Amino acid sequence: MKWETVIGLETHAQLSTASKIFSGAATAFGAAPNTQACAIDLALPGVLPVPNRGAVERAIRFGLAVGATINRTSVFARKNYFYPDLPKGYQISQFEIPVVQGGTLTIATGEGERTVRLTRAHLEEDAGKSLHEDYHGMTGIDLNRAGTPLLEIVSEPDLRSSDEAVAYAKALHTLVRWIGICDGNMQEGSFRCDANVSVRPLGSATLGTRCEIKNLNSFRFMQQAIEFEVQRQIELITDGGTVVQETRLYDPDRNETRPMRSKEDAQDYRYFPDPDLPPLEIDEAWIERVRAGMPELPAAMKARFGATYGLPAADAATLTGTRELAGYFEETVRTFGGDPKIAGNWVLGELAAALNKADVDIARSPVSAPQLAGLIRRIADGTISGKIAKDVFDAIWAGEGDADAIIGGRGLTQISDEGAIGRIVDDVLAANPGIVAEFKAGKEKAFNSLIGQAMKATKGKANPARVNAILKQKLGS
Repeated sequence: MKWETVIGLETHAQLSTASKIFSGAATAFGAAPNTQACAIDLALPGVLPVPNRGAVERAIRFGLAVGATINRTSVFARKNYFYPDLPKGYQISQFEIPVVQGGTLTIATGEGERTVRLTRAHLEEDAGKSLHEDYHGMTGIDLNRAGTPLLEIVSEPDLRSSDEAVAYAKALHTLVRWIGICDGNMQEGSFRCDANVSVRPLGSATLGTRCEIKNLNSFRFMQQAIEFEVQRQIELITDGGTVVQETRLYDPDRNETRPMRSKEDAQDYRYFPDPDLPPLEIDEAWIERVRAGMPELPAAMKARFGATYGLPAADAATLTGTRELAGYFEETVRTFGGDPKIAGNWVLGELAAALNKADVDIARSPVSAPQLAGLIRRIADGTISGKIAKDVFDAIWAGEGDADAIIGGRGLTQISDEGAIGRIVDDVLAANPGIVAEFKAGKEKAFNSLIGQAMKATKGKANPARVNAILKQKLGS
């Protein structure tokens, strides 16, 4: 029997506010345990929550980015469950009427672009954190994260493979960072994904029993966990068993999922409107103010890069992978003033390789956009060759200054004078009669050898195109 995989993702994006969703406590990562938990976060008697306007605006921004409906009235609800790191015994979330409803996200797959439907995106507070290490049979509770603002983004079960799930997660990760609502740091827990996975016979319209997989704190682990879970469910059904709806934990060390707890349904949480929080009212003027501050979105920028700069689709997609990279490229193009494709090639080639090797992101690049533009300009006007340009790039990277200063200081200006190059070629031909004879006997590789000798004689400073032309002329070819 052939099987179809069905996947939906629930993603918690920590919103980039300085304070928590219902209190003024800080949200900075890395503070000593329980130093960023105030009376409201601890649920002490008599305290009342007050919604964070910045968190609501970030939710609106996301809704606009995905073409969703922004509900003019939404309701905060209490999600009731017991866990040691949940001080109130309930989590303030949204259930029946979320702030964002619907929307779509376009992803790139091996078969082309696909549109994934979104069910909703709702505001909620995070719980604290249970600490199990170094407590010798006990558990420590750190409530610093309690009350941290989250936007939970829920997709429809539209994904059909681990590859598509990862593509969706990456596209969502890019988007929330692009519009500035989340820093996307998966190591610090700012962007966390849970995957709801089920299988069904190919062609069936009935959804199978799903399992929710947690502990997916990297895209690689997400792919591995989904692939393991799909195979586990297929083997279980094939052997006559049934899939039980449950929450499973992914163990990356063993590359397996294992049961964590039975999967609760909505009724198990006894949702009801929070009596301490009135309905959240969002008027049209508020939405329009947020819309006015929206940046150009990745898809629109990708299309513009192709149309305006004549970039191949793959290059445009890569250059719009992050807002910082796109900004760097556009600043390089503006400063350079020449062919944008040349700028794109350098950003995606030499610069990207150096950043990757040094494990540095574009925001901390030792080579600024104006410096790269200055280097490219000297290639374009013939001051230096492409080969010499790589040495100049390395010098800029090392902090030796701008391209003009390095070229002048090292005497790297390209030799383009035809008379000078002609004399060099004459010397090369006289010194290499054997290679000349090989070329005249029909060995084309001998020509490249002669070019190499001429470039070596000028320490790479001769204009390669003029060396090529003059050599052909003197050899009569």
